[in-house]
Amino acid sequence: MDYQLLLLTIAVSFILAVIAAPLFIPLLRRMKFGQQVRDDGPQTHLKKAGTPTMGGIVIIVAFTLSYLKFSVVNTDFYVLLVATLGFGLIGFLDDYIKIVFKRSLGLTARQKLFGQLLVGALMCGLLIYAGHSTSISVPGTDFSFDWGGWFYYPFIIIMMMAVTNAVNFTDGVDGLLSGVSAIALAAYAVVAMQATSIAAGVCAAAMIGAVLGFLVFNAHPAKVFMGDTGSFGIGGAIGAIAIVTKSELLFLIIGGVFVIEMLSVVIQVVSFKTRGKRVFRMSPIHHHFELGGWSEWRVVISFWAVSLVLAAVGLFISKGL
Repeated sequence: MDYQLLLLTIAVSFILAVIAAPLFIPLLRRMKFGQQVRDDGPQTHLKKAGTPTMGGIVIIVAFTLSYLKFSVVNTDFYVLLVATLGFGLIGFLDDYIKIVFKRSLGLTARQKLFGQLLVGALMCGLLIYAGHSTSISVPGTDFSFDWGGWFYYPFIIIMMMAVTNAVNFTDGVDGLLSGVSAIALAAYAVVAMQATSIAAGVCAAAMIGAVLGFLVFNAHPAKVFMGDTGSFGIGGAIGAIAIVTKSELLFLIIGGVFVIEMLSVVIQVVSFKTRGKRVFRMSPIHHHFELGGWSEWRVVISFWAVSLVLAAVGLFISKGL
C-alpha cells in the first residue's frame, strides 16, 4: 500500500474539517444545540454548559468525503462505511433527542440496542457475502482458532457494541477522545498496511485527518464538542478496521485506553449495586483523576501518552515495528 496515499488522505480530511468547523459552529449556536453538563461531575465542567455539541457531524462529513475520494471500492469499503455512518447515525439521533426534546438520556436503551444490532447485522451480511474468515488470531503468536460463523458473527456484533460504547465513554474532557482515537487509528493504519487492506488504511487515514482537524476546535478550552455523533462514528470505524484487518483481539492493546475507560464504568456500577460503594470518585476513570485534583490538560496529556505507549506495544506485538 502506498503510504503517500494515506498521508494525502489525512491532509485532505484535516483541511475539510478545519474549513467546515468554523462554518458549522455558529450554526449550532443559533440552533441552541448546547451541551448539558452533569451537576454531579467536576465543578470545572459547569462553565461548559451551552457549548455547541453535535460537532461530530464535522468529523463524519470530512471523513466521508475523503474516504469516498481515495478508497478503493470493494466489500471492505462497504463494511467500513456502513459501520462508521451507521453507528454515527445512532449517535446523531441520540444527540438530537437529548438537545431538541430536552431528554437527558436521548435514545432509550432498547432503541440504542436495536440500532446497534441492526448495523452489526448489516456488517455481518456484507462479511458473509465476501467470505470473510471466521478465525481469530491471538496477537504475538501463531495461534488462531476458528469459531465458525454461528459463534464468530455474534462475537462481531458484541465486539462492535463494546468498542463503540468504550470509545463513547472516553469522550468527556476537551481533546481527550480526539487525541486518543487519532493515536489508535494511526496504529491501525499500520496494521492495515500489513494486511494490505487499502480500504481499511484509507478509512483510518480519513478518520485521523477528521479528528485532528476537529481537535483544533476541541482542544481546551473547547469551542465545540463532538457529542455521540462523533464518538459513535469513531468507534464504528475503529471496530470495523479491527475486524476487516483480522486484528480483533489486538484492539485490547491498541485500544487499551478505551478498554480501561469502559472497565472503570463496569466496575463502578457493579460495585455500587452489589456493595453500595464506589471504587472511583467518578466514572469513567478520567473524571476520577479530575476530581482528584488533576487539571484537564494533565488528564488529556497523560491519557494520550498511555495511548501512545499501548499503540507502540500493539504494533510491536503485531510485528508492525
